[in-house]
Amino acid sequence: MRLFSHTSKLFPSPIPPKPVPVSYRHMSQQIDSFVYEALTKGVSRPAIKAALKDAGWSDDEVKQTLDAYHESDFPIPVPRRKPYLSAREAFMYLLMFLTLYISAFSFGTILFQTINIYLPDVLSNPYGYYYDGARQMIRWSTAALLIAYPLFLWISYMLSKAMSKDSAKRASKIRKWLTYITLFIAAGVIIGDLIGLVYNFLGGELTLRFILKVLTVGSIAGAIFGYYLWDLRKEEKEA
Repeated sequence: MRLFSHTSKLFPSPIPPKPVPVSYRHMSQQIDSFVYEALTKGVSRPAIKAALKDAGWSDDEVKQTLDAYHESDFPIPVPRRKPYLSAREAFMYLLMFLTLYISAFSFGTILFQTINIYLPDVLSNPYGYYYDGARQMIRWSTAALLIAYPLFLWISYMLSKAMSKDSAKRASKIRKWLTYITLFIAAGVIIGDLIGLVYNFLGGELTLRFILKVLTVGSIAGAIFGYYLWDLRKEEKEA
């Protein structure tokens, strides 16, 4: 008995670990610890939000940390289930945006080459040697569009169906990253398109052929930019 008592003093029983807030791995430890402790003590969410904003935290940081816990009457904060991105979902998102880019580029190429055929640049190609090349590009782009666009629609439908069953999938980081990259590319194309339009206007070189090409690029990039911007704003309102 004495030996046991001395041993227990040397090797005390382990103390159960304190529950760890759910978002320690993803958020700043300071703000998460503060929110966790405040919710544990029954402080209201508006009061927590006001205190954090007074301390200089941004609205996104405050919202993301508060949203990590479910609003309930349970004595301690209840963590929300975090969305898990599987390798399959990452593959589907990457493939969806890849097929989107291929479809947009192929459709633009078809329209560009059609303009080249029906509104040829006689000064640059007086003998019309580019007709065969334009038709080959139209054929290649048509084949790419017939493969990529239906695949894009199918993947989009499958991902939308999965998000309708589990709304947490909307918080997928790779989805948001690819969406913002797409917005960035589309915005860059639109800006470049407008620069080219103004440049040719100032040089007095605005032709019907050039205007149609500018409208083609602007319409495709604008449609992509408008849709994904609308989708992000819709998601923010629903959140």
